Amino acid sequence: MTSIIRSLIGMSILLMSMSNEIFGHEARVLELSDRFLEFQKEGMWLVKFYAPWCGHCKRLEPIFNHVAQALYDSPIRVAKVDCTRFPTVSSAFKVSGYPTIMFIRGDVSHVYIGDRKTDHIVQYARRMAGPTIKDLKGTCTDLQCAFKEAEIIFSFVGNQEGPLWVAYKAVAHQYQSQNIFYAFDEGEAPVEWTQKREIPFVAVRKEGEEDFFANPSKDPFSEFPGTDHNLTELLSAWVDRERFPTFVEISRGNFPTLLSTNKYIVMAVLDQDKLGRITPEMTEFKNMVLSVVMKNKNKYHQLFQFGWVGTPSLVNSIAMDTLPIPSLFILNATTFQHHIPDDEPQHLTHEAIEVFLESVLNETAPVFGGRSLGIRIYRAYYEGKTNLSEMWAGNPVLTTVIFGLPLAFLSLIFYSICCADFMDANDDDDSARHEKKE
Repeated sequence: MTSIIRSLIGMSILLMSMSNEIFGHEARVLELSDRFLEFQKEGMWLVKFYAPWCGHCKRLEPIFNHVAQALYDSPIRVAKVDCTRFPTVSSAFKVSGYPTIMFIRGDVSHVYIGDRKTDHIVQYARRMAGPTIKDLKGTCTDLQCAFKEAEIIFSFVGNQEGPLWVAYKAVAHQYQSQNIFYAFDEGEAPVEWTQKREIPFVAVRKEGEEDFFANPSKDPFSEFPGTDHNLTELLSAWVDRERFPTFVEISRGNFPTLLSTNKYIVMAVLDQDKLGRITPEMTEFKNMVLSVVMKNKNKYHQLFQFGWVGTPSLVNSIAMDTLPIPSLFILNATTFQHHIPDDEPQHLTHEAIEVFLESVLNETAPVFGGRSLGIRIYRAYYEGKTNLSEMWAGNPVLTTVIFGLPLAFLSLIFYSICCADFMDANDDDDSARHEKKE
């Protein structure tokens, strides 16, 4: 009986897929029900868990339709679940917020963390659908093809055995959702790599240049000489530091992952319009910061992660203040303390930025913020005030209804209590007067 039900479900999916081909890309997002739990292990799924009343879900709808269109020729089935109608499904996958995008393959499910942009979600799905570690026998059959697959590529070179290979496999599995990992034989790797390092080794190719993991057991120049650190932990920390571009676009989607690097996060704070454009003044400021970064790339690479942010609200919530635009902002990812240059943004120069970076490293720059109880309380107050202001600016009527009705209700309760006490007092006075007359 169970096999018959599964066959019917499979036929319904096939019919839905055929209708997708007929009716266009919007129909390619399959609408799932509670029965999904019966056949979730069949194939690969990219599922959006949503609620109809969720504003973020509504904004994601056209983007997810484009994702389905982009993945139409892949074995990945793109679907969505209305969690208000089918709470059993959301409970089974422990969905705690909307929207949640999840890649499901067999018994394994993985929550997407990143920007809600079509290309980012599509790349994530393709990485999760592919092997954890790729080789030159798959889609790419030469190094040039492999290196063009992504801006950042991690590679293991050597025989696939031993402690370093075991550590590499574990780290590749850890970061598969965000980066691409390859394994090359000695003869497949670039000659300039094998001439520099003792095999086996791990390399990263980023922005046309390569860097190598310093294996503490073999490398005399290792930053961890003679230590007993776990090799997997060391490799994971190195990959975490190297897996972002030198000058990355920072958003609310990738900001939590940037914090895991435990570096100083240096941000050029700009303000994009709805089309993602910035003014010539901000472009000039961004290019000035970028030139400082590239000039001192080797010097600051280990300690600083540079980037730019087009949504000032992200930085303002950290600084608990409204920063001028454009501006420069440095956050210590470990302590959550931040630094702001003394110079006004319009007076910042290449030299002034370098001096500011050095003062942060020397711990002479003024320090703000942190994680103390007082700071956390004030941050909660600031974010609440900011959210309320944004709600009022966006929809004053709805804001009035949301906050006005509870206040009115509480006022009525308070009024009823006070009036009841007052009326009881009057009744007591009247009773006392009648007793005196008698």
